[in-house]
Amino acid sequence: MLTLDLDDLIRHALKEDIHTGDLTTQACVPDQRPATARLIAKEPFMLAGLQVAERVFTLLDPAVGFEALALDGARLQAGAVIARISGDAASLLQAERVALNLLQRMCGIATLTSNYVAAVSGTRARIVDTRKTTPGLRMLEKYAVRVGGGINHRTGLYDGILIKENHIAAAGGISAAVSRARSYIPHTLKIEVETESVAQVQEALAAGADIIMLDNMDCATMRDCVAMINGRALVEASGGVNLETVRAIAETGVDIISVGALTHSPKAADISMLLD
Repeated sequence: MLTLDLDDLIRHALKEDIHTGDLTTQACVPDQRPATARLIAKEPFMLAGLQVAERVFTLLDPAVGFEALALDGARLQAGAVIARISGDAASLLQAERVALNLLQRMCGIATLTSNYVAAVSGTRARIVDTRKTTPGLRMLEKYAVRVGGGINHRTGLYDGILIKENHIAAAGGISAAVSRARSYIPHTLKIEVETESVAQVQEALAAGADIIMLDNMDCATMRDCVAMINGRALVEASGGVNLETVRAIAETGVDIISVGALTHSPKAADISMLLD
């Protein structure tokens, strides 16, 4: 994560929350008062984003002390103390919600990702994320996916070619779209094509696609397509993927399974900050 980008994100979040001032803290704690607090896991989850939470506190007040008691990737149980924080009580209270919001979401993403990774264990399939992220939080959410054992798909529209159904329609077909993309991009980039039928898979293969996405296909069709592609392109499965279906999808022989739910539908981890 780039520090400058992270600081900009946190500043925006703090401004959104505090704005012209924390009325409750100003009223109840008008003078400086030293305080210590603990971040506590209220349920089991995988930790991700503790350094982000730390940066919220120290960016708001550089005098705040933050002692991490676990590392990202650790599996925590309910009751575990994640970190100890010390500093002016007002600073701790004002940073609390932003720090927890980011930390809870990142832990939820890492935990969900790890469940998907475990579900396909022993197959060749890798679990990857998508661009279905919270606006402004993509770098944090994709980091959390990596902590959970997943792989990042392209970061944005700028770092990869993914020809989807609307591109195909606008370009006049898969062959035309791939040809134009190939002449436009450097040799270092790969071209991925989204397909919805066996005929489209055949066309994408003939056009020289490097990666072929099988979108919303049933497992029998995916298995046939994997056999037809026969290693000539990487195969990605997408659509209709959940924890109940992902194992069967992986067993079709696909190389990649993209799961939008990793970042658009995670349950935030339950974490509290308690002053001593």
